[in-house]
Amino acid sequence: MDKDIGSAPSVLVATPIASNSSTQTSVPDFSHPEAIISNPLSKWLRARGFNFLVDNTNEFAGAITPPTRGSTPGFINYKQGASNAGQYAMQLDIDWEKVAGVRGFATHMITVGRYGTTANRMFGDWLNHASEDYGGGGNVVVHLVYMYGEETLYGGRLAIAAGRMSEISDFAASPLFCNFQNGSFCGRPKGITDTNFDAGYPAATWGFRVRGRPVNSVYVQTGVYPIENGIYQVYQHRTGFKFNGANIIGYAAPLETAWEPVFRKGTLPGHYKFGAQVFSTPQNDNFYDLYGGSYALTRLTPKKHSASWSTWMMLDQRLLHYRDKNSGLTALAGAIYNDPHTALRKYLIYGALINRGLFPSRPYDTMGFAFTYTKIAKGVTMMEQDSLLTGGALPNHATGVQRNTMVMEANYAIRVIPGVIFTPLFEYYIHPNAQNNLRNAALLGFKSHIQFM
Repeated sequence: MDKDIGSAPSVLVATPIASNSSTQTSVPDFSHPEAIISNPLSKWLRARGFNFLVDNTNEFAGAITPPTRGSTPGFINYKQGASNAGQYAMQLDIDWEKVAGVRGFATHMITVGRYGTTANRMFGDWLNHASEDYGGGGNVVVHLVYMYGEETLYGGRLAIAAGRMSEISDFAASPLFCNFQNGSFCGRPKGITDTNFDAGYPAATWGFRVRGRPVNSVYVQTGVYPIENGIYQVYQHRTGFKFNGANIIGYAAPLETAWEPVFRKGTLPGHYKFGAQVFSTPQNDNFYDLYGGSYALTRLTPKKHSASWSTWMMLDQRLLHYRDKNSGLTALAGAIYNDPHTALRKYLIYGALINRGLFPSRPYDTMGFAFTYTKIAKGVTMMEQDSLLTGGALPNHATGVQRNTMVMEANYAIRVIPGVIFTPLFEYYIHPNAQNNLRNAALLGFKSHIQFM
């Protein structure tokens, strides 16, 4: 009902094989969210293997607290204000089994257009967007997110995909994350994309992924994703249609496994996943120079590491079930731990509660609460302390030493009519930009999602 365009890969990962399923090769069902218009053309196309979706997500946030005042560069630009950001998106899935008789083969393509800005930068935060839909779209009318083919074999027990892909749509992913608006949580917990070498929606690289299910409720998946320099930069990927690979500088190799039990006669699903990935591209140390000193003091070249890594543990479990099939209280928790020598975020932990259908008269409404806590890597903190001693500029748009931060959100999603969801929300930033010298910030806002077809 409330699956945004782009959530299909994470939905497939989160769907275990039914106990009575066939081993026959076939294409899994495409995403079919309810829309504001019952469209006969969509039904006709879907029956013939074409699934075409169009939606809009809009996110508004306004600060109700004043920013930190100051006369130094950075502080002068802080202001109490509001922002609006959004995305219109189109998705095309083609079942080539229906179109041309190619058993188990489908292709997937998404394009987006993004607009607006985000409020968090007005009070000095550059780590966690108040509106997740901000950024990455290239400021163009049509931006290609991904375009790839997937072969599904043995009734879903083996799936192989290749093409232009968003790695974090398959790995460390969940369709539950975007029940929220803030960018520390929605899309994926921000710590998983601590490096610009990770391809996360709406960015993509060439990629290959294989996923197997040795038993119905367990999957193991891995892949190889070439690292493209400047993946989030306009000069390389403004439209997303640059395919030549001339800027490939290495590869990312993720590995993930999960147990997906369903308790109490199918009413209490859960997902328990563990993963890690390695980045082959050399990266700078976040504190030491070539000779073991602080490069902020010595002004020498930072030490190079030949590779870096990231790990994650994520779980969600429905604890209570109400009346409707998809209703109930679900808990989420997880932790992401990055290479402390190269990362900005050493680790991130999160937790959330999603409560759908609590009121019998509003079976599709959802209440949510989420928090993320981010710890900045020790090397970054020490480097910034040394930079202040020598009068050097601070990285990451910082106006003070970065240590830790927390972002919280509470919301209530209202199903207005079929295909329209309106979500008033409250966000609270503790130590914006992980800086103790910035005031905490409170924001009120809303998120709307309209599924046109």
